[in-house]
Amino acid sequence: MTAASIPGASLDPVTLNPYDYDFHEDPYVTYRRLREEAPVYYNPELDFWALSRHEDVVAAFRDNTRLSSANGVSLDPAAYGPKAYKTMSFLALDDPRHMRMRQLVSRGFTPRRVNELHGRIEELTTQYLDPALASGEFDWIPEFAGKLPMDVISELMGVPETDRSELRRLADLVVHREEGVLDVPQAAMEASLYLVGYYADMIAERRKKPVDDLTSALLEAEIDGDRLTDDEIIAFMFLMVVAGNETTTKLLGNALYWGSRFPDEARKVLGDPSRVSEWVEETLRYDTSSQMVARTAAVDVTFRDTTISAGDKVLILIGSANRDPAVFEDADEYRIGRDSSNKLASFGGGTHFCLGAHMARLEAKIALTQLVEKVESFEVDEKNCVRVHSTNVRGFASLPLKVQVRHA
Repeated sequence: MTAASIPGASLDPVTLNPYDYDFHEDPYVTYRRLREEAPVYYNPELDFWALSRHEDVVAAFRDNTRLSSANGVSLDPAAYGPKAYKTMSFLALDDPRHMRMRQLVSRGFTPRRVNELHGRIEELTTQYLDPALASGEFDWIPEFAGKLPMDVISELMGVPETDRSELRRLADLVVHREEGVLDVPQAAMEASLYLVGYYADMIAERRKKPVDDLTSALLEAEIDGDRLTDDEIIAFMFLMVVAGNETTTKLLGNALYWGSRFPDEARKVLGDPSRVSEWVEETLRYDTSSQMVARTAAVDVTFRDTTISAGDKVLILIGSANRDPAVFEDADEYRIGRDSSNKLASFGGGTHFCLGAHMARLEAKIALTQLVEKVESFEVDEKNCVRVHSTNVRGFASLPLKVQVRHA
């Protein structure tokens, strides 16, 4: 059978350009073609390989020896290289350096510390959600989803409330990509430098006067006399702000967007708030915030009879793996309630499994539970939604919303 005889098939070779704004609108058509036509894909212009099938993505995450993280996890040339760890923390390190830093960070960033935030997350959710709902019509991202995760992280780290909106603005700039610019834009570089300087000042203050926050806990973290350096703490704080804040904001936005697009699915949750976790998990699968991460082949490595040479850049396509029909039945259907949590690629895998996965799920569950308890229905104004343009994060900068509030 030829490509011309397959309904919907294209005679053009499949191309993947993570900088392309059209790709950002809907990457899943490209992912499907990659899985079917070029599961081990090479882009000669941007000089990277890409793995799109679930089996290969999972294998790549587990193979942390042959596929190195030491050059970082971003496709952007300015963010790629041996110094990537300075802003991406242990995401851009291999073992044993990765494990050392992860273990030290874990002494401060504990499940107990995250769980203790439960009540405060509920308070912050109410603080932002109630005024927004009162209007009946508001923008979900700037008025709620863009505020909550940043405030939770800032609360955790001890950032004063007066500084949080500015740090939120800078974090947005860090991930934004300009159309036609195949690298980190100048504004993103400047925002990164400001954030690094801000956290350096915070650390200097905590050294003089420790308080009960994550920043002080990281300064005190110690294993057999080994401690984190200031630069290592700054890198972790930067990672928290960019990765932790941005991905959770996008998760909350994507949940509302797809809930509105599939109202029958949303009604499952609106009628039963106990199913909010199922809503979160299906959103993580169907349209995950983190779409792809990069690795570097440390040695020649073979996938599906194709050899990737040592030194080559490899993209692990998380978003594609989560839509692989070989693993998920009716993978392109948004179906709240499907059991897929143990197959999700959304938080990575192996030694680099996302340290913040629990916090992201906790925030999303608390926020969305309050929403469905307080509204009878919601509807997104799709025509006026504005997407974020990023090489690896997928979500919205603006999501206008109409709600019908429940009346006692």
